[in-house]
Amino acid sequence: MSVDKDNVIKIANLSKISFKDNEIEKFQEDLNQIIDWVDQLSEVNTETVSPTFSSFDNDKGMKKREDIINDGNYREDITVNAPNSEEGFFLVPKVID
Repeated sequence: MSVDKDNVIKIANLSKISFKDNEIEKFQEDLNQIIDWVDQLSEVNTETVSPTFSSFDNDKGMKKREDIINDGNYREDITVNAPNSEEGFFLVPKVID
């Protein structure tokens, strides 16, 4: 797989980044080098390597707490500092077209 000029322009538009014409070629080259580097990983033989799910030896001895969801009851204290808020939420400008 390789990235062409049209792909760079599309990625830039999606990322809301503008490039000059001479920069597009440089980014195309950089992206292709990254893809080539990632493709090299497929050459590594990992058949004898066990998957690693945790760096804590299967979580032995790892203290865990119950996952309790709460807002800390500080909503009013936090939103009072916001320039715009409504019903306990921050009001922000729309960023997606």
